[in-house]
Amino acid sequence: MTDTLHVRTTGAGEPVLLLHGLFGSGANLGALARSLREGYAVYALDLPGHGRSRWQENYSIGSMAACIAAWLEEQQLPAVHIVGHSLGGKVAMQLALDRPGQVRSLVVADIAPVAYPAQHDAVFAALEAVARAAPESRDAALACLGEHIEEAAVQQFLLASLWRDEAGGYGWRFDWEGLARDYAMLVQAPGGATAWQGPALFLRGGASHYVRDAHKPAILALFPAARIDTLNGCGHWLHAEQPQRFNASVVQFLQDAATARQSG
Repeated sequence: MTDTLHVRTTGAGEPVLLLHGLFGSGANLGALARSLREGYAVYALDLPGHGRSRWQENYSIGSMAACIAAWLEEQQLPAVHIVGHSLGGKVAMQLALDRPGQVRSLVVADIAPVAYPAQHDAVFAALEAVARAAPESRDAALACLGEHIEEAAVQQFLLASLWRDEAGGYGWRFDWEGLARDYAMLVQAPGGATAWQGPALFLRGGASHYVRDAHKPAILALFPAARIDTLNGCGHWLHAEQPQRFNASVVQFLQDAATARQSG
């Protein structure tokens, strides 16, 4: 299990686990890790099938949560605070529901515990085009992406996971074929037999469609102690678009959770 998940660690104190979104890596939450390292031991994981973590035979919200739970037990970490963005937020929710004793508090960034429609067809087409072309430069890979994806920010986000193989060509660090195969499982809702009663913060981007007012009942049904805050002026990637506000919100929530725990 030791080499199953790749992790970047920094800081000292109570453990905080950072979980990135689909097609990303732990480095995506680097700014948050730097904001937390003065008071916490921060573990930024690459999700299974992403970054430098091991690829798996199948991917689902539940299997990813189970993999992380096993890693936490192996590391002999006590209950952890978890911050998860998008897919990482779903995995964080599932972990809290499946293993409530392993989670001390929960921050979910711009995702709700609901099933979402497929919305990454163009991205998967772009990923396949780059993989098949095996471009010999990042510029060539960018041009290939541009045939399927117009948004420059999405192109650059994906390029962060491009690496040069031993043959000199460029390919994806993440298991794009496995993620495409199991995509229907990744857009499903996390769930559990009982609600998780711990402190939870759901941060949503004001310009994002991922967490709507209509999702509040679903959030509160599974996380009755949750607070839902909106960061206006940013979209789905709120941690990258408004890093100072996002980081400050997370830090304040963790401090408030600690105060409530001590007073209780």
